[in-house]
Amino acid sequence: MDAQTNLVALPQRSAIKAYTDFIDSTLKPAVEHDDYQYFSFKAIDNAYKAGLARSTAGISPAGLSSLYYTWLSHLALSPGKQVELVEKGIRKAYRSSRYLQSAMQDGAPCCIEPLPQDHRFSHPGWSRWPFNFIQQNFLLTQQWWHNATTNIDGLSAEDERSISFIARQILDRYSPSNMPLLNPEVLQVTLEQGGANLITGLQNLMDDIERQSSGKPPAGTEQFIPGQQVAVTPGKVVYRNHIMELIQYTPTTQMLYPEPVLIVPAWIMKYYILDLSPYNSMVKYLVDQGHTVFMISWFNPTSDDRNLEMIDYQEQGVMKAIDAISSRCPDAKIHAAGYCLGGTLLSIAAATMARDGDDRLKSMTHFAAQVDFSEAGELMLFTNESEISYLEKMMWDQGVLDGSQMAGAFQILRSNDLIWSRIVHQYLLGEPSTMNDLMAWNSDLTRMPYKMHSQYLRRLFLNNDLSSGRYIVDEKPIAISDIHVPIFSVGTEKDHVAPWQSVYKIHLISDSPEVTFVLTSGGHNAGIVSEPGHKHRHYRIARQNEADRYIDPDSWISQNSPVEGSWWPRWHTWLAEHSAPQQNHQSLSTQWHDRGLCDAPGTYVLQR
Repeated sequence: MDAQTNLVALPQRSAIKAYTDFIDSTLKPAVEHDDYQYFSFKAIDNAYKAGLARSTAGISPAGLSSLYYTWLSHLALSPGKQVELVEKGIRKAYRSSRYLQSAMQDGAPCCIEPLPQDHRFSHPGWSRWPFNFIQQNFLLTQQWWHNATTNIDGLSAEDERSISFIARQILDRYSPSNMPLLNPEVLQVTLEQGGANLITGLQNLMDDIERQSSGKPPAGTEQFIPGQQVAVTPGKVVYRNHIMELIQYTPTTQMLYPEPVLIVPAWIMKYYILDLSPYNSMVKYLVDQGHTVFMISWFNPTSDDRNLEMIDYQEQGVMKAIDAISSRCPDAKIHAAGYCLGGTLLSIAAATMARDGDDRLKSMTHFAAQVDFSEAGELMLFTNESEISYLEKMMWDQGVLDGSQMAGAFQILRSNDLIWSRIVHQYLLGEPSTMNDLMAWNSDLTRMPYKMHSQYLRRLFLNNDLSSGRYIVDEKPIAISDIHVPIFSVGTEKDHVAPWQSVYKIHLISDSPEVTFVLTSGGHNAGIVSEPGHKHRHYRIARQNEADRYIDPDSWISQNSPVEGSWWPRWHTWLAEHSAPQQNHQSLSTQWHDRGLCDAPGTYVLQR
C-alpha cells in the first residue's frame, strides 16, 4: 500500500517541485527587485492608470470619489446645516415664485444679480420673458449650491475649496447660456441669419477638430510666427546646451548700464511672451532704456528627456546662463529676473549661490512667481497625493506632460471665459475666431519632462519644501532667507496661477535689505505684459526695508492707492537706482558685437 501511494504521489511531487522552481527562478526575483518596472502587478497598475488618465484629462476618479464622500459624510453629520439648506431652498423657491409674477413684464427688477465677473447674461435678451426667469432660477440654484458646499462643520478648507470648485464646474457646464434653445442671443442671431450662424459654427468646430487631431496650431497663429511678427528684437544666441539657448540683445542706445539683466522665463511657456510685438515687448523696452538684456530660451523636451530633473534646469539652465554672462561681462554683477516657475527656479539658484558664497547677483526680480506654495490658489486642487500619483502614471507612460494637457488644466480654472464662452461665440453664434499676439503665444505649447514635473509638484506644491528649509541642492538644504540682495516682486490682481497674496509672501520669507512689491491690474499674463500706453492699466507699489514691520496683504492694499499706467517704468527706475551710472558702450567690457551662434530668436523657440 505504501509503495502504491508513493508511486501515485511521485508525479504530484514532481509537479510541485517544478512549480516551486518556477516561482524561485521567475517570480521571486521580480517581487524582490527594487525597480517597480520588474514588479508585474505594479506595472499593470501603472499601465492601466496611464491609459485611463488620458481619457480623464489627468483628473483622478478616485480623488473625486473620495472628495465627494468626504463632503457628503460631513454634511450627513451636520443636521443643522441640512435644515439650513432646506430653509434656503424654500426661501429661494419663494423668491422665484414671487419673481415669476413680474417676470413677464420687460425690465422687471431681478431678484438676484450675477457676480461682477460673470458676463454670461449681459445680453439684453436675458432681461425678457422667459429668459429672465430661466437665468434668475439658474443664479438662485448656483447660489444654493455655493451654500451647500461651504461652511460645513469638520470639512477642511482645502476640501471645501475643491468641492465648491467642482460644483461650479458642473453648474457652468449646464448653464442656460450654453444651450442654443435657452440662449436669447443665439436664437436672435439664428433668426436674423436664417441659421447661417449654426452652419458657420459647425465649420468652425470641424476646423478646430481637424487642427487638433493633426497637431496644427489654432487658426490665425500663422500671423504671429517667432522671428517674423513676434520675438523680433535683434540679438544673438551666445550660448547653447541641451537645456537652453541664451540670447543677448543688441543695444539701441549709446549709453548702457554696466549691470546686465538676465530674464529666466518658465519652461512651461515659450520665452517670447516677454518679447511679443515691438510695441509690447518688455525686452525691447529694457534695451531702449539702456539695459544689456539676456534671455533664456528653453528647449521643448520630448520623451527622450523623461529623466531630466529640477537640478538639471538649475545647473544647466540658470547657472550656465550666469556663467556665460559673467564671461561676457566680467566686471559686472547681474540683475536677475524670473517669470512664474522661472522665478521660483531663479530663487532656488539664488539661494544656492548665497549658501555657497557666490555673490554675482546684484538684485532679483519676480514676475508672478511664488516661493511659498501653501496658498497657491486653485491649482492646489490638482496637487494632492491622489492627483499627483495619478498624473505621474500618465507622465511615466508618455515621458512628458504634453502641452495640451497642461493647457487644459489652466483652462478649467477659467472655464467660463476660456471654454464655454468660446463655444457659444464660435460654434453657436458662428463668430470667427480672433487671434492676437498674446493668444498666439498661449497656443504655442511646450512639454514638461516626467521626472522634473513630478519633483516640481511634490517638492514645491505638495510638500512646500522651498519655504520650509527642506529643499535639497547638492545634498545640503537651501533657504530663501539667505538671499541678501534687493528684491522687486510683481503680483497681478486676477492671477489664477500665482495668486498675488501668495506672491506677497516673499515679505515673510526673505531677509532681503529691501523688498519692493507691485500689484498690477490684469491676470497672470496680461498683468505682466503691461506696456506703457496700454489702456485701463493701473498698479500699486510700496517698498519695505529690512527694519520695517510686516504688513498683511489686505492692509497693504488699503495703504497703497492705485496709480494709472504701466509698472514697467517703475521697474526700470528701480533697476537704475541699483545700478552704476550709465557708460558709453565702447568703454564697457561687455561683449555684444560678436557674431554669436545664430540670430535671435534662435532655434529652440521654433521647436514643436
